[in-house]
Amino acid sequence: MRKCSIEEIIGLINQEKCFEAVSEDYSFTLKIEEYVPFVCGAVHDGHQFRKSLWDNCLHTEYERWYEEDPSTKQMIQSFPIVIAGSDSRFEYDLNRPPETAIFDTAWGKQLWKNTLPENEIQLSLKKHENFYKVTHALIAKLTSKLQNVLVFDMHSYNWKRWDREVPVWNLGTINVDNTRFGSLIESWRIKLESIKLPNGIETTSKINDTFQGNGYFLKYITNNFKNTLVLATEISKIYCDELTGVVFPEVVRAVEEQLKVLIPEMVDEFERADL
Repeated sequence: MRKCSIEEIIGLINQEKCFEAVSEDYSFTLKIEEYVPFVCGAVHDGHQFRKSLWDNCLHTEYERWYEEDPSTKQMIQSFPIVIAGSDSRFEYDLNRPPETAIFDTAWGKQLWKNTLPENEIQLSLKKHENFYKVTHALIAKLTSKLQNVLVFDMHSYNWKRWDREVPVWNLGTINVDNTRFGSLIESWRIKLESIKLPNGIETTSKINDTFQGNGYFLKYITNNFKNTLVLATEISKIYCDELTGVVFPEVVRAVEEQLKVLIPEMVDEFERADL
């Protein structure tokens, strides 16, 4: 992996080069092994939190980890195109639009001891902007070359905070064209439900049960590129202990290995579909 400026990364994409890069400020990574009609994204995988914010932050490292999506990049790391955030959503949230990407409060708790200085706000917003410059260049290149593009938008959520039974997998679809893509969405739901997990975990999958797919990553791609389907795919944190921060590697590995089979199957269906 090499460190690249945003301009260098976009230049490599425009030239259809294969590469693996980290942005020069280490805020996100992008791997392109081949220009294929699908992208895997993990915008909330990151846990980095820049040092200049530490003393002003009221949330502990664990509280930040609890609301992030640990291990989501690992679940999709084997695929040809993977883009992932490296910074914590508590620094700036890549799945929110710029105007709400920097939290004042987070999940009911004030985030900052003192109001964030303007220079800190602008630094975070620049990182957000750069990520979407690269996302735009990537999807533009793929749609111009391959026409229809499928995006697996991977997230996780805390199931123990719900006071009812919730699914292992949730697909958020209210911001995609369900008339056009409904059968493909249902096919992906069925595939996810087929995943076998260790430790006696029963796999369930539902559509718009816990979350509806309101994320900015999905909306940005969907609104800017009509020949795309973004599958906002959330796994409940059955792969870790939400209350201690311990990750269960055997569960993460099981998900990763089975997605190696199911994602290519889904891509094949997407390419064969009459869209």
